[in-house]
Amino acid sequence: MVNIEIDNGSGFCFGVTTAIQKAEEELAKGNTLYCLGDIVHNGQECERLKKMGLITINHEEFARLHDVKVLLRAHGEPPATYELARKNHIEIIDATCPVVLRLQKRIKQEFDLAAGSDRQIVIYGKNGHAEVLGLVGQTNGQAIVIEGINEVDRLDFSKDIRLYSQTTKSLDEFRQIVEYIQAHISPDATFEYHDTICRQVANRMPNIRSFASNHDLIFFVCGRKSSNGKILFHECLKVNPNSYLIDQPEEIDRTLLDGVKSIGICGATSTPKWLMEECKEVILGTP
Repeated sequence: MVNIEIDNGSGFCFGVTTAIQKAEEELAKGNTLYCLGDIVHNGQECERLKKMGLITINHEEFARLHDVKVLLRAHGEPPATYELARKNHIEIIDATCPVVLRLQKRIKQEFDLAAGSDRQIVIYGKNGHAEVLGLVGQTNGQAIVIEGINEVDRLDFSKDIRLYSQTTKSLDEFRQIVEYIQAHISPDATFEYHDTICRQVANRMPNIRSFASNHDLIFFVCGRKSSNGKILFHECLKVNPNSYLIDQPEEIDRTLLDGVKSIGICGATSTPKWLMEECKEVILGTP
């Protein structure tokens, strides 16, 4: 008989859990609630909340709203979003993750201290990602975003550098970036780095590697938009090439199950537990 295990360490992180709880509480009151951007990078969970009444909007739609309630998701927003909300009498339900909020404040303080200097504020993160947009917004758009070690040479090593990281990025690559800058920075310039990677997220990497290595077959469940999901799935592949990324139970290829004795189901910080449970039921043939 096949053994199917769902990874206990997978599923929503603290920030996402809080944001969804706030949305559910408001919707339970029967109030109209908008969410600026997908509340989580998982289409199945977004659809569940849509059925409960959550209305997802983009920034253009947000700018046209007045006198309504809008939830800000865990990723955070730049100062301009709050200014527009005040101007349009929009009540903000702020679900920004506390880890992200602290990072925003640190970068804003750094930017204010650097006023009038040529100091470079650098963010290791994904260009265009919601969290990164919120972080860059703390610097009036002046922060430099690098996506990986291959982009570090864009920096001016003759000038001071202050390095921060998107909370969900790879800790290993962050350390590589730090070492590269330390090796290339001018003796006349200063370099300070701040490891702002969320440990709840970072610790999932070694955990998920261990989980994936203990099974014959891995189904990694996550939305296509999830940056964290792509990173964690890659970690699965490193130790178990028999790993497959799926968005929903319907994508499970049953031909992969032939002769398999142990199946692991895991996911990203944006993957709901109920979705992983549904995948297990499909594998077992439960209607």
